[in-house]
Amino acid sequence: MSSSQDSLKMKLDQLECHFTWDLNKDDLDLHNLPSRLEEQVRLDLSGAARALCSLGYVEFLLEHTQEALTNLRESERLVKENRDCEKSLIVTYGNLAWVHFHRENFLECQSYLEKLEEIMETLPTEPSSVPEVLHEKGWAFLKFSQKYNDRAVEVFQVAVERDPDNSELNAGYAHALYRTEPGISCTVDSPTVNQLRRAIDLNPDDGVLKVLLAIKLLSCPKSFMNEAEKLVETALNESPDHPHVLRYVGKFFRNHGSVDRAIEILKKALKSTNSCFIHHQLGVCYKTKKINLKKEKRGKTTEIDKARNEKQDKAEIDKARNQSIYHLEKATHLKPSFIVAMSALAVQYGERGDPKDRERRELKEAEELFKKAFKTAEKNNEHLNTVNFDYADFQLYSKRCEDLAIKHYKECLTMYPHTREGRKSEGKLKGIAQNRISHNSNDQKAKEILELCQQAKGEMLGDTESGAKPSDNEEESF
Repeated sequence: MSSSQDSLKMKLDQLECHFTWDLNKDDLDLHNLPSRLEEQVRLDLSGAARALCSLGYVEFLLEHTQEALTNLRESERLVKENRDCEKSLIVTYGNLAWVHFHRENFLECQSYLEKLEEIMETLPTEPSSVPEVLHEKGWAFLKFSQKYNDRAVEVFQVAVERDPDNSELNAGYAHALYRTEPGISCTVDSPTVNQLRRAIDLNPDDGVLKVLLAIKLLSCPKSFMNEAEKLVETALNESPDHPHVLRYVGKFFRNHGSVDRAIEILKKALKSTNSCFIHHQLGVCYKTKKINLKKEKRGKTTEIDKARNEKQDKAEIDKARNQSIYHLEKATHLKPSFIVAMSALAVQYGERGDPKDRERRELKEAEELFKKAFKTAEKNNEHLNTVNFDYADFQLYSKRCEDLAIKHYKECLTMYPHTREGRKSEGKLKGIAQNRISHNSNDQKAKEILELCQQAKGEMLGDTESGAKPSDNEEESF
């Protein structure tokens, strides 16, 4: 590299853009990310320039440098067309400079660096403190990977402090807090609820924010249920065809116990976008429906009722399971690295076929899919709590292997005690231990299990500063 190229590189390293934000290529789902950004361009007119800027960077990572330039230039055109201030071009020009550098178009690279110098001369502060840059940076962290959610919170917090009445910054901060606050810790005056209310005040037409607040209010006292339902109703009336609104409305109704209504809403959303996230939501809804049908079946009181409806009940349960499998398969096809969808699908595979046949094909399919889910989760260091818990359930109910189930419930409880899966693992372990003690009051393994549960409970009570993350096992598409 010549001395002039070294000089260019030193200047490029000081820019504020995707190339300098420490975005690890291995953290990104490059199979699915371009389509999500393209969808954002279609749906969000005000944020289209920002999405195109991010898309340009992603195309560069995919070694599509001409497409990268096309998207970045379109981003520049939209900013200028909308007469946004030049500060909104800082990230786009930075990306353009980097792409031209890698294409060895050094004169073009220098041209964009000069444009940036002209903009920076007008700034009262460093580019890293400019709200427009912080907005784009926080939004990129939210969009690119769940691993960057905490970084998004930090960026938006700084941005809102610098420009407290900026509607877009407040919306981004609300989304980031929603992603990082565990559902179990949500209260009426939690930081997320307060910020969502603030963001809605500044963005009264944003249906997604309204539904996110409604979902959070489901964890609050029942007196807030009317407000939650009104928020959802308003969002549906204002944005009846917006797929992101419909997706979160579907989640609201599922969490609220209205599974059929959730399915109806999510199917409508699929008409406008073939989203892996919506397919995953539908897979979870049909799984919930299957569980509800099983409970109804067990609740039938007389033997006559049970015998009369057994065939019909089985057909309805099988139909719900098959629908769940269909949508989870769609989700994992659209996004091969979708860990929680893979894990959920493996559980459903394990339930198919004759439960008395321990060598059935479905069990082998489930085992293979769990291997892939574990491998992906370990590589990405995420969702291991979900995969361990699901695999334990699979071993307990489909394989009838209590020892392996205990092993993975224990792993989930000890490593992730503050997550929903950790707490559910504790309940499963207690149930197994109590069942063993009912057959043998001196069962040593049962006593060890109960001691572990007690120890984990003590650690949870003592660790009030736990960094537990949201545990609803759903990736976000904002």
